[in-house]
Amino acid sequence: MKAVVYREPFAVAVDEVDRPSIQHPNDVIVRVTSTAICGSDLHMYEGRTAAEPGIVFGHENLGIIDEVGAGVVGLNRGDRVVMPFNVACGFCMNCMAGDTAFCLTVNPGFAGGAYGYVAMGPYTGGQAEYLRVPFADFNCLVLPPDSSKETDYVLLADIFPTGYHGCELAQVSPGETCVVYGAGPVGLMAAYSALLRGASRVFCVDRIPERLAKAEQIGAVPIDFSAGDPVEQIKDRTEGVGTDKGIDAVGYQAQTGDASGEEPAVVLNSLIHTVRATGRLGVPGLYVPADPGGPDANAKQGMLLVAIGKMFEKGQVIGTGQCNVKRYNRQLRDMITAGRAAPSFVVSHELSLSEAPDAYTKFDQRIEGYTKVVLHP
Repeated sequence: MKAVVYREPFAVAVDEVDRPSIQHPNDVIVRVTSTAICGSDLHMYEGRTAAEPGIVFGHENLGIIDEVGAGVVGLNRGDRVVMPFNVACGFCMNCMAGDTAFCLTVNPGFAGGAYGYVAMGPYTGGQAEYLRVPFADFNCLVLPPDSSKETDYVLLADIFPTGYHGCELAQVSPGETCVVYGAGPVGLMAAYSALLRGASRVFCVDRIPERLAKAEQIGAVPIDFSAGDPVEQIKDRTEGVGTDKGIDAVGYQAQTGDASGEEPAVVLNSLIHTVRATGRLGVPGLYVPADPGGPDANAKQGMLLVAIGKMFEKGQVIGTGQCNVKRYNRQLRDMITAGRAAPSFVVSHELSLSEAPDAYTKFDQRIEGYTKVVLHP
């Protein structure tokens, strides 16, 4: 089968690889019909991880079940399904508590697993024609049989629940003000989710015009950080108080205001200064234990200089970590089905699998309006 394979930094190719097969009675094989490129894929693409050549990318996957293992009881061949990016067993201590992003079974020695991502277990990615799904009864979310909202539903694999997770970490409530740093796909989903949850005003901070325009399109207030200190811009709009809640949807690849270089802690520190005293911070943006491409020795070890003293002074509470997709995906699916949510506004390009190498280049360079790419094998 054809799949998107990592070759070396800044190079992927569509190669022939082995078609997956049933390895355990609880497996299914899914014929992939939609799979998205994620900002997390770019970390590997850019050579910032220990990814080895040959890894098949892709953790945002939707398709139709083609084969069913003998131990699967709740799924059938022909079901249209979407899979959380985090592979989970459903029965370990963390999964039983709903913390499926930190499954203790699927990746021995590491809390959590994912498709097609370095250090996240032996699970081949889904930017391919077929995908093996382990613990399928738990990991597959069945969708309506027609494909009319497929581009909405594929976002249930990661960015829609992850954006919603940021709001849950920050406990965004009706009537509150909220700031989202980053108007990339996850940031836009966080801003959208904050509005769905009833926030009165949502500020969205970025510097890329297309992203800021998207934020404004959904009813958020765009804040261009290249035009001035975003903390001061937002305080000017909140009577000097700051926002009730804040979300970091950028992570460790944050940049300085003039985009002259990376400053990994800049968003966390801006968030601390933007959110009012006793406010809450949600951090779904990715921070890693080590960043070989970090701008300094501390960043290379995953250590940042964060204004913890100011955070303590303000009595703020912070929540972090990967999204437990299973905690949210069923309800978000039903919102899409009922017409209450349409997250596909964030998708800028729908392409064939053969166009993936060019799409990675353009998405990485943020050119030609590339904000979110969905591939159709």
